[in-house]
Amino acid sequence: MNLKLTRPIACVDLETTGVSITQDRIVEISIIKLHPDGKKEVKTRRINPGIPIPKEASEIHGIYDEDVANEPGFKELANSIKQFLENCDLCGFNSNKFDFPILTEEFFRVGLDVNFRDRHLVDVQQIFFKKEPRNLSAAYKFYCGKELQDAHSAEADALATMDILFAQISHYEDLSDTVEELAVLSKGEDFLDYSRRVKLVNGIPVFNFGKYKDKAVTEVLKKEPQYYDWMMKGDFALDTKNVVSKLFHDMMFKKV
Repeated sequence: MNLKLTRPIACVDLETTGVSITQDRIVEISIIKLHPDGKKEVKTRRINPGIPIPKEASEIHGIYDEDVANEPGFKELANSIKQFLENCDLCGFNSNKFDFPILTEEFFRVGLDVNFRDRHLVDVQQIFFKKEPRNLSAAYKFYCGKELQDAHSAEADALATMDILFAQISHYEDLSDTVEELAVLSKGEDFLDYSRRVKLVNGIPVFNFGKYKDKAVTEVLKKEPQYYDWMMKGDFALDTKNVVSKLFHDMMFKKV
């Protein structure tokens, strides 16, 4: 194994009802957990999303309403998923923008405050895009010399992602073999929330959307406190609302 691990790394892939972090739900999750001693654990589970799966989504991942009708909802599986991911760094493909935000949102919905911010998040897609901009199937072909079978099956995608990570480390002599440095390379801009609505610019939280894009959050909320109320009632991820609420609370108590 050419990846230096100080604690387990879990490669996560989700199949969902769509691409909205706030509106869509998980229909399948696969986690490939690799321990520092080389031991590998695989957990794959289909989930009843509690909402209809759009035909367009089913045609991509092959999971239809009838396939998950008798499966448990996320609430029934949340604790076991949380425990399986304890003390793990995380890895995925486009995971910093998609998988981890949606997974976090599902945890919030069932009342579990799961914080991935104290983990190293390695996004294989970000490494790939910075080296060879393409998609997962092309990455698998390029780095591993194989055709990706069962693409958009969560387990197949997660296994391919882990294979790509190992191959990337071997392929690029200047690419670190530590999870910490790979996470830094994966990170890109410094966002406070998974939905990328609030980012840090020179250490100052600024909005990354709408009419106040690039404006300091606290300055906006001081001048227009109703904007905070609008966000709390709006279609924003719970994680984003928590981040903005903390900034608003700290501002009110003169911490910023």
